[in-house]
Amino acid sequence: MEMHFDQHISRQFNEDLEGIKTEMLEMGGMVARQVADAVDALSNADSQLAEEVLRVEEEIDKCEMALDEHATLIIAKRQPAASDLRMVMSVTRIARDLERIGDEASKIAKMAIALTDEGTSPRGYTEIRHLANAVRKMLNDALDAYTRFDVESALRTLAEDEQVDMDYRTAVRELVTYMMEDPRSISRVINVLWTLRSLERIGDHAKNICEQVVYLVEGADIRHGHERNLNLRKS
Repeated sequence: MEMHFDQHISRQFNEDLEGIKTEMLEMGGMVARQVADAVDALSNADSQLAEEVLRVEEEIDKCEMALDEHATLIIAKRQPAASDLRMVMSVTRIARDLERIGDEASKIAKMAIALTDEGTSPRGYTEIRHLANAVRKMLNDALDAYTRFDVESALRTLAEDEQVDMDYRTAVRELVTYMMEDPRSISRVINVLWTLRSLERIGDHAKNICEQVVYLVEGADIRHGHERNLNLRKS
């Protein structure tokens, strides 16, 4: 799907809009890599890789701050309207979600370091890998949908969050039962539960990105389950 933004008298305005979009997508690539590395660090007991994930978090925070500053300058200097304003707003909202995904990846990295120090592989790694694959796909698909202004793809990806939530709840129930049967495992499995929680939150943020794709293209705010706003726009 193609979306055409207004061509402006000022070429610099066009370049500004394209610039913040590119910055955000580059930030998205960094965050996606951070999530993958955090999960790999946990799965492979690689504390060095986990430390690298923590280092990258600072870069991601700087990216969000830079995007906010650039967006503020565009609004102040250009006073964008309609689709241009939605572009600027969606970029800043997505950057906020990407920064929070980075925070969750850092939490996973910290859990990886803690579990590596314990020297054992606790129950729950299978569930972690399964959930991690699902949310990584959601994140990549959400960013791809934004790149292509693809509302249908965004809505399909958004719907996947329901399955992620179901898988998360199932994994939690199984692990709580396991801890009750083997109290000695509690300290280790607690770290796994926190990791699963972070992955579930990453899925939520990927869903938010999909909602911003719909907002950008259709001008409809479907946050908080308000999909009817999209139907009203189309009717």
